Amino acid sequence: MIELQGLTKRFGGLVAVDSLTLEVRPGEVYGFLGPNGAGKTTTVKLLSGLLQPTSGTARIAGFDIVTDTLEAKRRLGLVPDEPFVYPKLTGAEFLRFVGDLHSVDEARQRRRIPELLEMFELQDRGGELVEAYSHGMRQKLVLASILLHEPKALLLDEPLVGLDPKSARLAKEIFRTLASRGCAIFMCTHVLDIAERLCDRIGIMIGGRLKAAGTVEELRRQASCEGSLEDAFLSLTGGSEVAALLRHL
Repeated sequence: MIELQGLTKRFGGLVAVDSLTLEVRPGEVYGFLGPNGAGKTTTVKLLSGLLQPTSGTARIAGFDIVTDTLEAKRRLGLVPDEPFVYPKLTGAEFLRFVGDLHSVDEARQRRRIPELLEMFELQDRGGELVEAYSHGMRQKLVLASILLHEPKALLLDEPLVGLDPKSARLAKEIFRTLASRGCAIFMCTHVLDIAERLCDRIGIMIGGRLKAAGTVEELRRQASCEGSLEDAFLSLTGGSEVAALLRHL
């Protein structure tokens, strides 16, 4: 459902993403981990069509994000770390706007929009301008818009940032439900506990390259580590450097 082949992005002399090849199958949650500056957000922007690749290809449901942009985006949902919503629309208007963009029929919009606002506890704020929403409320509004148009593939970049514990729990259940319905989910996160519990497979990026990939158990074997995903991650990305830095405390 999500396919990357030799995907590369250069900014001048900097190679932010270097020949990345991977796939996410329908119904799979794929965790994408790495230290700051590893190329995770750049990869999400390439997959969503916000950046053009230097070389290589990215496909959503078989459609190339560069040459078949509209068809790919019709099947795609994006939850960025910094939710972009139009501040001069109300919450309900934003959902109607997204529904129209994705050709959701009017009868479904009339039924689902009030349900989704209630699900995310925004029913009393749906008539207010989004500019008055907190970060967490905007994130919930973006999540509601995803459920309205039911994408075949979903890109998540730190999707739980700014959410309160109850909303974060709801979001995780939503992701599990979407995956059970066949949605392919590609999730960038720094929260390794969430990745360990939620993801079917995980890829670890370092310096724009895919360092390791597999299930949590496969990553433990690659790292020669019997501990948690965090232990395996630190081993694969420089855990010895962390130990050295702690000696200065």
